[in-house]
Amino acid sequence: MGNRGCLLIVGLGPGAAATLTPQARESIGRSGVVIGYEGYFAWVADLVAGKECIALPLTQEVERARLAVARAGGGDSVCVISSGDAGIYGMASLVLEILESDHPVDGPEVAVIPGISAVNACAALLGAPLAHDFAVISLSDLLTPWELIERRLLAAAGADFVVALLNPKSGRRAWQFPRARDLLLHYLPLQTPAGLVRNAYRPGQSVDMTTLGRMADSPVDMLTTVIVGNSRTRLLGHWLVTPRGYRLDPEGAGP
Repeated sequence: MGNRGCLLIVGLGPGAAATLTPQARESIGRSGVVIGYEGYFAWVADLVAGKECIALPLTQEVERARLAVARAGGGDSVCVISSGDAGIYGMASLVLEILESDHPVDGPEVAVIPGISAVNACAALLGAPLAHDFAVISLSDLLTPWELIERRLLAAAGADFVVALLNPKSGRRAWQFPRARDLLLHYLPLQTPAGLVRNAYRPGQSVDMTTLGRMADSPVDMLTTVIVGNSRTRLLGHWLVTPRGYRLDPEGAGP
């Protein structure tokens, strides 16, 4: 790699060691500098021992990205760690934007390393709610105007997508989650199955089944992912299942 440096943007998955991909593990191992939110380092403590670890708090994502680009641009082998998948509500887009701004021609070698997203992890714990078309919508209006979030909720429900809701409620945002429920009810019945997963694959994990009509009565926070089914989603035993959309043959075997 010479003096160009190397910049790896790594998705850590939900946080459990078992959900960290071998590619992510190898990428952290080959990096000399690891940059990320301070809470993520506990997830990979064994992998970052002896490395230069730079931890910055939440809300300092831009600072993390700029530091990573600067260090890689100076010739270091740098890893930026991000929860879930780095390209899904993660650090990848921000790092790449800053890289383009600061090193548009001759920057460091760059790779985005995929991870298991919160949506994947929560769907697996619920069963198979995402087996057909789905939309993922964050209810946080820190970076997206609430009016646009409302339009997306109505569009997704109107098109009969399964809808995964991230960041449903925080200490300062209590009304958006019930409002999202009301918007989805424009197109979906009250009894539409829904699942709530908190701390997927982490200590304190909880998995609950409910309905669209009752889901706003459930306790949720920023660590909760809510998946609302579409018109065909069913509760089969203790699993939430959305059919793939194919018709079974007379023997009951799918394609």
